[in-house]
Amino acid sequence: MAERTADASPSPTRVLPVRGPRSDPGGPGLLRSPRARAVGLVVAVGALAVTLLASVLVGYRYLSPTEVYSAYWNFTGSDTDLVVLHLRVPRALAGVAVGAALGVSGVLVQGITRNPLGDPGILGINSGASLATVVAIGVLGISALPVYVLFAFGGAALAAVMVHLVGSLGSGGADPIKLTLAGAALSALLGSVTSALVLSDRASLEEYRFWVVGSLSGSEGMGAVLGQAAPFLLLGMLLAFGSTRALNAVALGDDLARSLGTRVWAVRAVSALAVVLLAGTATAVAGPIGFVGIAVPHIARLLVGPDHRWVLPWSAVLAPILLLTADMVGRVVARPEELQVGIVTALIGAPFFIVLVRRRRVAGL
Repeated sequence: MAERTADASPSPTRVLPVRGPRSDPGGPGLLRSPRARAVGLVVAVGALAVTLLASVLVGYRYLSPTEVYSAYWNFTGSDTDLVVLHLRVPRALAGVAVGAALGVSGVLVQGITRNPLGDPGILGINSGASLATVVAIGVLGISALPVYVLFAFGGAALAAVMVHLVGSLGSGGADPIKLTLAGAALSALLGSVTSALVLSDRASLEEYRFWVVGSLSGSEGMGAVLGQAAPFLLLGMLLAFGSTRALNAVALGDDLARSLGTRVWAVRAVSALAVVLLAGTATAVAGPIGFVGIAVPHIARLLVGPDHRWVLPWSAVLAPILLLTADMVGRVVARPEELQVGIVTALIGAPFFIVLVRRRRVAGL
């Protein structure tokens, strides 16, 4: 009788853990443990150092590590020394800075919009910054980077607002596909206007043609440009990395994030400001380089899962590796001419973007 009573009594309700990337910001990746992720990040930093050195050595004429060393520690004023100091090293450092900015801004765009297809280039942010920069330099005659970079910020912010407004039209609000289509349309429009301005005054805008597709070649003053751009990039990075925990909460959904005490509007505002700083400055330095911001965050999530505390640093390291590698490929495949890095990243990123669109569901988002 006792056994029957025990059998008849209701069993306690089992609460099954809710699995999935949105409810588990520390979800699985190929590197599952924090130790493996940390060790992998150190290895990635080492790979970035090797890629940085290779970027200095590869070019129209291949250099040796000894020649690079002599340029700094045994300077003679030779052509090789000048090339190393004023062209190769600043160009490689620009690749690191611009790549990190694009990779981190891509993570932020995808995080705050919960759009796996989000990217500063695809959503029109880079095109807006590029157009504003060309207007500042070519039309208004502004030559100081701290001044015209403000135009880049304004153009990036305005483009982001326009894409969101257009993507929000109709029923259903701003879903990922509508935002992507709106961004593509706006990017095409702004790119056409930029091309028209660049081609209308050959004399004054000849050296700024690289803004149409993006390039790290820049000019001999790239070192000075990087020094002026560094404060903006540093501020954007600080805002981005300071938002990692809050971005994990937003990934759970707005309602749940609010129930956890997260001010969703503040997180999106700070992250959007970081995107404008990073993408705007990167565009002012190197022009509108696309697809880095969409590809690298997904590669990082594949390795470490959707936790933004890991995705951001990994993206900040992997993106420069991709950008520097694309730049080296552009220097080699068309020798003695160069294929601009924006073209190479488009050739690499376009198939990746098509795969993402066909899958529709991307791990971590």
